[in-house]
Amino acid sequence: MEQLGFAAGTIIAGMFGCVAWFWGTNMLLDWALPPRGPQAGRNINRANLIRPWLFVGPALLCLGVYLVYPVVNSVWRSLHDAAGQNWVGLDNFRWLLGDAKFRESIFNNMLWLLVVPALSTLFGLIAAQVTDRIRWGNMAKSLIFMPMAISFVGAGVIWKFIYDYRGADQEQIGLLNAIWTSLGNDPQTWLTLPFWNNFFLMAVLIWIQTGFAMVILSAALRGIPEETIEAAIIDGANPWQLFFKIKVPQIWGTIAVVWTTITIVVLKVFDIVFVMTNGQWGTQVLANLMYDWMFRGAPDYGRGSAIALVIMLLVTPIMVWNIRNARREMR
Repeated sequence: MEQLGFAAGTIIAGMFGCVAWFWGTNMLLDWALPPRGPQAGRNINRANLIRPWLFVGPALLCLGVYLVYPVVNSVWRSLHDAAGQNWVGLDNFRWLLGDAKFRESIFNNMLWLLVVPALSTLFGLIAAQVTDRIRWGNMAKSLIFMPMAISFVGAGVIWKFIYDYRGADQEQIGLLNAIWTSLGNDPQTWLTLPFWNNFFLMAVLIWIQTGFAMVILSAALRGIPEETIEAAIIDGANPWQLFFKIKVPQIWGTIAVVWTTITIVVLKVFDIVFVMTNGQWGTQVLANLMYDWMFRGAPDYGRGSAIALVIMLLVTPIMVWNIRNARREMR
């Protein structure tokens, strides 16, 4: 109850703070540059140039404090030793190239990139098409979208129970092992199986992101002009042709945006791996490796910052392309 009150108080204080800022800065600007008198025209022009910056000023300040400064600080730390005191140049990046765990993380991240965005987008597209054609489609959409409301940590805990292993001579409470043993097989420690355990982790993120893809793609499908679909039906197009040759090409831009958005999430994946395997048994990823070096054992801020910059360099081009493509779609 105390946390709920604190959260509500924070929201209310933030709202009143925004109102006070905008009202106060407007009053101050009108006082400094009065819109009347002999200089009225010049003052109005100056005020019109300044006023937008007053509105976006808090956002720019937040971006500077929480985005620009951490990037600059990470670059500085990556060029120093573990304690951040002695200059080591590019030694931390040379270490990355020779580290086996870093190579494992790169391989696993690339594997996630190949599987998760593709399957999430595919399942989301299928769900969007099917749920728009059935009577209880809205209920189905709600159920598919529901995992989006669960945190990655919560989802990891849920799926850890699904993969749970309790020993060969004990009753299996994990859903997957319960099904597996009912078919006459021995129970498995699914999360410790080399290589395949990566796919068991990916299933969690696919489960979460399919709902996101479905909602966006469903809106795109509904935006296709009815005249186009009716013309295709009159020309004799069957449902498969209508979907793959008429609908999909018209929403290809939206599919690309969904794909790249999920790609950015995948590049930063941390919580699921941290909760379910902690990077053990060949499941290490870049974000979890960065966390290990930054906060575990004897912290090495130099190496941790170097890994953080690698993640940023991988995410930035995709994010820039995604923003440009989204703007193009809005025109």
